[in-house]
Amino acid sequence: MVAHLLKLKLLLLRNSFKRSPWQLVGVIIGGLYGLGVIAMLGVGLFYLGTREPNEIAMYLVLAVSLITLGWTVIPLVAFGVDLTLDPARFTTFTLSRPKLATGLLLSGFIGIPGVLTLLLLLGQTLAWRANIAAMVAAVICGLLSALMCLALARWSTTSMTQLTGSRKFKDVAGIIAIIPLILLGPIISTSMGGFESALDWLPTVSAVLGWTPLGAFAAVPGDLASGALLVGLARFVLGLGYLALVVWAWERGLHKAMENPMAPKTSAKAVGMGMFNIFPSTPTGAVAARTMTYWLKDPRYAASIVIVPLLPVIIYFASVNTGSTIIMMWLGPMLAILMAFSISADISYDSTAFSLHVLTGVSGVADRTGRVIACGLIALPVTLLAAILPPVFLDRMYMLPLLLGISLCALLGGLGVSSVASARFTYSVPLPGESPFKTPPGAGARMAVTQLATFGIMFVLLIPVIGLAIAQMVTGNELFGWLALGVGIVLGSVFLLIGIRLGGRWMENRMPELMQAVMVNK
Repeated sequence: MVAHLLKLKLLLLRNSFKRSPWQLVGVIIGGLYGLGVIAMLGVGLFYLGTREPNEIAMYLVLAVSLITLGWTVIPLVAFGVDLTLDPARFTTFTLSRPKLATGLLLSGFIGIPGVLTLLLLLGQTLAWRANIAAMVAAVICGLLSALMCLALARWSTTSMTQLTGSRKFKDVAGIIAIIPLILLGPIISTSMGGFESALDWLPTVSAVLGWTPLGAFAAVPGDLASGALLVGLARFVLGLGYLALVVWAWERGLHKAMENPMAPKTSAKAVGMGMFNIFPSTPTGAVAARTMTYWLKDPRYAASIVIVPLLPVIIYFASVNTGSTIIMMWLGPMLAILMAFSISADISYDSTAFSLHVLTGVSGVADRTGRVIACGLIALPVTLLAAILPPVFLDRMYMLPLLLGISLCALLGGLGVSSVASARFTYSVPLPGESPFKTPPGAGARMAVTQLATFGIMFVLLIPVIGLAIAQMVTGNELFGWLALGVGIVLGSVFLLIGIRLGGRWMENRMPELMQAVMVNK
């Protein structure tokens, strides 16, 4: 049974590559990138082997504990974890519970995250190459640490099924999870000041973690290298006990979940027509109302707005680090481009709902215009505030016209470019109800190329206005700033109209291909 489950996972993985060549390309690129990271860390582990055993053990315990903690916590908010062998699919089968748990646990090694984690944890042997006993122990303990990572990931997701199964929890947790990632730069720069003082605590933290499920196995080779054989044996036995306890707890939770599967929760009863009461009863108004509903209720769209209050923080820290406040002046154009780009994959995000456009025969211009209106209602006030407030607070009012010109041209022209891009190119995106930060298998390469091309075209369209801005900064003549304002509004409007018409025409001519592409993305 265990071998059958592993074979099933391999077959599912192989068939996913046949679905689209981009999936295979994405897996290859992700695997090569991961192997590159593992190689660099391997070099670090090799040089770490020149240190004293106590120091080696301290760093390895901390690193392995962090990896294990990541495997425990990240699946709770990253709802895109691999569920090709979802336990819920085996509910109707009379399978042996221990064999099912063993098969599901070992299947975690079939995939890029599991393989890379296993290679990294086995790489501890490079740091213990000076001591044969410690090196052998590192191989065994590295394998057991990898099993502990997978077991904790399974246990945490199974035990939190009732909570994480809630749509509200997914929406809130998914949005909150991205905030530390966006602010990673400021967080690192702020914490660097206290890093040296924190070094004094590392030995104590490592000593404590060495007796916990997170770092018990990682501490065993250090004990053997230091001659503390009894302590190492005690840690090893304790680690086995932790692993057995976690597997037992997960198996019990798995059995309970399969006996009493969580019923899907129905949404609350809708009251009124919502946004459809606000927008006019026209094809354009209907598309705008539905898109505005997405913006207000779909976490995949809400994730695009999270950057709005965080980008000023990032730019402020960048200006402080560089000692130049001029960076703050470009907040408006940056936010304008990001907000305009947010609808560049709107057809992909529609998923099966795009069939409404196919069945009703809505015109491409009405579709493109409705989506632009919904996005513009949110993006325009944000862009204006971001362009006006920095020169006002930093007493650089002479830059206000040119910043408004660049920002409005970036927003209007960017919406036009996105209207064309979403009608011409689709790629796999998170499905409705999934984490907005999930990257579907194989979507990375196509997504990167499409997004890079879209951003590149947006920047090219800004060259005339940027040229006028440079002319003002070089000559000091504010007339160029006012020209930038007028040219930016005119050019942005022209680009927007061209984008809506061209995108609408492509959409009408490619309705069957778009529907087919959306279904493949599904």
